[in-house]
Amino acid sequence: MAGLKRKQRIAEFPEVIPVTEAIQKGDIFTKLTCLIMGAGNFARKQIIQGLLFLAAEIGYICFMVFYGVGALHDFMTLGTETQSKVFNEAKQIYEYTTGDNSQLCLLYGVVTIFVTIGFILLWRAAIRSSYIGQLAVSKGNTPITFGQILKELKDRRMHHLLMSFPLLGIVMFTVMPLIFMILMAFTNYDRDHLPPGKLFDWVGLENFGRVLNAGGTLGITFWKVLGWTLIWAFFATFLNYIFGIILALIINRDGTKCKSMWRFLFTLTIAVPQFVSLLVMNTMLQEHGVFNLMAKELFNAGPFPFLSNATWARVTVIIINLWVGIPYTLISVTGILKNIPAELYEAAKVDGANAFVTFFKITMPYMMFVMTPQLIVTFTQNINNFNVIFLLTNGAPATDEYYRGTAGKTDLLVTWLYKLTIDNKDYNLGAVIGILTFILMATLSLLTYRNTGSYKDEEGFS
Repeated sequence: MAGLKRKQRIAEFPEVIPVTEAIQKGDIFTKLTCLIMGAGNFARKQIIQGLLFLAAEIGYICFMVFYGVGALHDFMTLGTETQSKVFNEAKQIYEYTTGDNSQLCLLYGVVTIFVTIGFILLWRAAIRSSYIGQLAVSKGNTPITFGQILKELKDRRMHHLLMSFPLLGIVMFTVMPLIFMILMAFTNYDRDHLPPGKLFDWVGLENFGRVLNAGGTLGITFWKVLGWTLIWAFFATFLNYIFGIILALIINRDGTKCKSMWRFLFTLTIAVPQFVSLLVMNTMLQEHGVFNLMAKELFNAGPFPFLSNATWARVTVIIINLWVGIPYTLISVTGILKNIPAELYEAAKVDGANAFVTFFKITMPYMMFVMTPQLIVTFTQNINNFNVIFLLTNGAPATDEYYRGTAGKTDLLVTWLYKLTIDNKDYNLGAVIGILTFILMATLSLLTYRNTGSYKDEEGFS
């Protein structure tokens, strides 16, 4: 009965109470909570809740006084003192003085901002807690105790308890690093501004202007690499899809014998690590590789510039990707083909439809309806398909037309970003390209998916 009463008392109050309502309608203790967290809880004998809120406020104030204010100041300036070399006359040696580190200033500033956001959320929770206690007292009920809250977390609100730790991990190890990397795009953190020897500063949208300016070398490189990235993603996605469907139809047709054996043979490449396959293919496609040696011995032709000519190299990576990617499509399509209702084919046969009409009126629409979301995902993955390009060609052939020679004719945005950051130390430009790539993928994915039958009519083939 006690548990039932507790649930009924909790159910009386709304799940979410606006803070503005709590402040406007709250009594003196609720309003005092805005300054001294836990004051309202103490007034209503919710001692443990009050102590926790008060401890959080004291902890945040100490954090800001001893660390946070300085971190926010350094975040705004990104450091003012550079590391320098000073001659120590007593020791007769040169010593390095400790200077600011712009990278740490940026990182600690981001951490302080997230701590502040967390404190604001806790402050709002304290005000709501005080107001809920006020409502309970006004209705003649006893305010909820800390023990009852713990029991509630193990009962109706178990999902809050279970999700809190994963959510905290996502914020700490995904969101915060992501914000840190995004902010780099608004600085001049490059090879000429590497801390602690040199500091970098905020430059606003200057880097975006440089990258998007089609009149500069950097802008020309970006737009050409972007164009090839989209071409690559289109062919790498839809050729795999088309040939995978054709192969699956041939294997699954009634007249094909040993279906399991053919599926095993064509999917065997999945068992080999992709990086091994691509590195082997890179060796075989070299000027003195196996393919050119065979062409010379058998046809007295070659050597063919598989990786040294821009057009040849681009066609080559698309073809090699077919060999790598078709088995995955084959597996997916086989499962879908086996689930197409047989009644549809029987009805088409009765109506006199031939194989061509059946394929385009039944098989293909059903396949597109089911696999369109997967195609969208595959397309976005191919935009970021680092392995195939980097391991097979490493962006080759190189060209002086592109920015500082950092990109080659087969480089995608993701491989160019890698070279800018790892090889060229242009971290700011790498961050800009990463942001633009995300915007591109998110926009294409959302616009495409929202116009598909899978989104508009989920029950279309049910």
